[in-house]
Amino acid sequence: MKKNLRIIYMGTPEFAVPVLELLVENGWNIVGVITAPDKPKGRGQKLIPSPVKEVALKLNLNILQPTNLKSPEFQDELRALKADLQIVVAFRMLPESVWNMPPLGTFNLHASLLPNYRGAAPINWAIINGDTETGVTTFFLKHEIDTGSIIYQEKVAILAEDDLGTVYEKLMKVGSELVLKTVEDIAEDRVKALPQDESKALHHAPKIFKETCEINWDKSAESIHNLVRGLSPYPAAWTRFDDKICKIYKTSFSSKQSTGKPIGQLETDNKSYMKVQTGEGILDILELQLEGKKRMKVDELLRGYKFS
Repeated sequence: MKKNLRIIYMGTPEFAVPVLELLVENGWNIVGVITAPDKPKGRGQKLIPSPVKEVALKLNLNILQPTNLKSPEFQDELRALKADLQIVVAFRMLPESVWNMPPLGTFNLHASLLPNYRGAAPINWAIINGDTETGVTTFFLKHEIDTGSIIYQEKVAILAEDDLGTVYEKLMKVGSELVLKTVEDIAEDRVKALPQDESKALHHAPKIFKETCEINWDKSAESIHNLVRGLSPYPAAWTRFDDKICKIYKTSFSSKQSTGKPIGQLETDNKSYMKVQTGEGILDILELQLEGKKRMKVDELLRGYKFS
């Protein structure tokens, strides 16, 4: 196998870490790692490196942190690395002058079964929409985002008890192995990439904003339950009780029953349960974080806090 292939790896968050580790572990020649600039964090605004940079430092890899991907200086540095192939996992949008540079192209790992869920938040939206299956896709980059020819896909089940955290972990592991297989097959010239089938582009996966996370109690208990799952543990679905912001991490629901209370009004015995009447059915709140407090189970919160 052509392990001497010169590879540039681009990624920033935790999702991109296992892929890089697996490539290095398997002896692939990573000649450069491109990641986001360090960000100021916390009270002292100390500069914190990205998860990918932390790992790249440990692995003794060459790191580039451009602020502008179009800058001639950065592109000269990139060209000087003489890469055969570039791999992108959870990075930002690349200009054509960058993704078109290596002779074997640039491929991306996307956390959905493309063309379904193109966009910034594919894992969240698959769970929010109540899907029972998702997956990962490797594909070659081209102009329009997430539209290039598909190399490989791997399906992953979304179980009833899954939330964003557990699906993220599953896709991170399956995705790492898929990237490794993709690199091996590109190196051996075994890849036959196929155009995406537009008839399967059923859902979009736009970025999640604070307003996306606000609970609309007019919706059904089941759809609110899926919203909670799709945003837990971060950034978390939220609502207001007692004029305080309340983040909700875990719920269960009954689609038939009714509390007899108005939609959106909290019912609690202030000891062991919190229920809310929705547009259809009841939502039971199991884990939450009230403004100014830490995340806890409902009975723990109610030991020290009584709702009016």
